[in-house]
Amino acid sequence: RIKDYFLRYDEAVSNDFVLSQGGRKVDLLRSDIEDWRITFVDTGLHTKIGQRLRRVRDLVGDDEMFLANYSDGLTDMPLPKMLETFKRSAKVAAFVCAPPSQSFHVVSMGNGDRVERIEPVRESGLLVNCGFFAFRQEIFDYIGDGEDLVGPPFERLISQDRLMGYRYDRFWCMDTFKEQQELTDLCSRGEAPWEVWKTRAEQNRPFAKVDLNPRMAVPAA
Repeated sequence: RIKDYFLRYDEAVSNDFVLSQGGRKVDLLRSDIEDWRITFVDTGLHTKIGQRLRRVRDLVGDDEMFLANYSDGLTDMPLPKMLETFKRSAKVAAFVCAPPSQSFHVVSMGNGDRVERIEPVRESGLLVNCGFFAFRQEIFDYIGDGEDLVGPPFERLISQDRLMGYRYDRFWCMDTFKEQQELTDLCSRGEAPWEVWKTRAEQNRPFAKVDLNPRMAVPAA
């Protein structure tokens, strides 16, 4: 499904355009696919995250650092600030952490059935892994055969003080149907704070022309 989405990607769906000549001509007011270079790698349906990283190790090349994410999070976090902090550190890995986005309550219990405190999880001081990562090449030395990422590899990093948590209190994710509704409402009102690319695009709007003949663009390997 993911491959098919990009192979048949239609820029007119995600960009403004001018339709003319009885629907035979489309003039895009903005283009977003021109600079893309995507490598699609099937790492296995049930493969653990740590092993997925290992299977694309060769694709990282000689880059000192690289990024990874779970692909189901949305945030307006200023990525350059996180990367600059990570570069100045001696850490091997960094991840974004934030208060939980869910709306349930956390209960603290005392002896027996005594309730000592109940508070919204967002006010409890708990932080969760948001799934946005920055790694140095050394991360592969910490991931063993069959291991997940957040588990033994991170425990090894913690024991050596090589893991950095980058806190960001404004965070959006979509783990529940309720959150999906909330994010959809923000989009419909034009208030999606994670769409930071739109601000940049408005500052430089290229003008491109395409016709309506079906085209299939194959991403670079």
